[in-house]
Amino acid sequence: MLDEGEFESCVRRLVAAADGMPRKEELAEEEAAAERAQERGWFTPDEDELVRSSYCRYLAARSALLEILQITRSTAGNSDASWTNQMPYFAIAFAAAALLVRGSSYVIELAKKRPVIWKKLDEPEARYGLVAKTFTELHKSVTSPVDLLHFRKAVQFYLQHKSEIHQFEKVEQFAAVLKILKNEEQSLHVSHRDIWIRRLFYRWYSFLRSHRSGYRKVMFHLFRVSGSTIAELRQPGVKERGMPKRISSSQRNELLELAQPGDVFITRHDDAMSNLFLPGYWPHAALFLGGEKFEHTESENCRYQHDFLEAKKDGVLFRSASETLHVDSCLILRPPLELQEREIALQRACSHEGKMYDFLFDFRTSDRLACTEVIYRTYHGIAGMYFSLVIKSGRACLPAEDLIDQCLALGFSLVAVCNFRKNQISLGEEAFADLQRSRKHLSAAGDSPIASDARE
Repeated sequence: MLDEGEFESCVRRLVAAADGMPRKEELAEEEAAAERAQERGWFTPDEDELVRSSYCRYLAARSALLEILQITRSTAGNSDASWTNQMPYFAIAFAAAALLVRGSSYVIELAKKRPVIWKKLDEPEARYGLVAKTFTELHKSVTSPVDLLHFRKAVQFYLQHKSEIHQFEKVEQFAAVLKILKNEEQSLHVSHRDIWIRRLFYRWYSFLRSHRSGYRKVMFHLFRVSGSTIAELRQPGVKERGMPKRISSSQRNELLELAQPGDVFITRHDDAMSNLFLPGYWPHAALFLGGEKFEHTESENCRYQHDFLEAKKDGVLFRSASETLHVDSCLILRPPLELQEREIALQRACSHEGKMYDFLFDFRTSDRLACTEVIYRTYHGIAGMYFSLVIKSGRACLPAEDLIDQCLALGFSLVAVCNFRKNQISLGEEAFADLQRSRKHLSAAGDSPIASDARE
């Protein structure tokens, strides 16, 4: 039997978890986001954050309820006889189970009708402590026929002994438990048919998912191999072997003096073979963190230590200016944000550090990122700025040329263009003129999203 302190602790945890377990009417914003994502085919970064944060709140509440069940089950037991002798403990355990079944049903139904949300919640996301297939495992757990049949038995016992249980309403700390039971009564009915339909749906989905997962792994491997191979090749006749990159150390220092934390650098290697497969002149993007320039940020990851956050074939990593600007040409775009807004954006960006590179260039997922996706997930939704993914070779992505256009349309300023025509840095109107001239290099055949960030 639980002592008085443990009993009160379970009641407090039950009440707190009940507040965190979602109700259908409380998921209106998430449902609207999921509906838009299903229609579109993917989640935008702001929708991604909304759905994941709600999902994590649900998982935290679920974890607390499972702990309560584990604690009280040893006292309440699993039979009618033991429940009769331990009504208060049964009531706590039953209230926790009812919250679990109801909350899980809402979450499952939200995803069941929209495969895009199921896929999203199955993605690993280290920032939220989520491993791969979290949602599939959750669905497997909450559709267990054994557990649901046991819950039906508990429902029948509760309805038969409801009056006896409610006799404890005069016990001060127990009133909150009875209030939860009263609120949950409308969602207690679970039929045999419901149980087996839920399980069959899980098995069918699990079968489909295993096949999609296998296909994705094969395609990822093929793109990784082909992307890395292309990245290592150089176009013959463009530059003599052994020639240095055109951005000199003095130009690099000048660019860093011009740059501000949060600026977007778009870069290019003149002789990269991957340029032949890319739309436009500018293929690659990196985010300038500012190093010691960004003194006011609260993010310890960003402060004083790093110049750039950049996705290349070795992953999304903090990089030095000497690495990121070891290129032939570049341009700088500056977001129209106040310092506080830039801090929020850069803290968001730094949270992606350490992720693997996405050779599939699938911007619908966020567990692996390509170069321009770092920029996309940094700024989308900040201060009313929203980017639109474009379909290239059947994939929803954002090539660097499209990123430039959308940034300018959103109010980004073009700070500088380095080494487009001559080995010099152009500013102001001259920079815009260089950008427009670079557009003459657009190739009608360049329709592949394979990015040159796999080069290094």
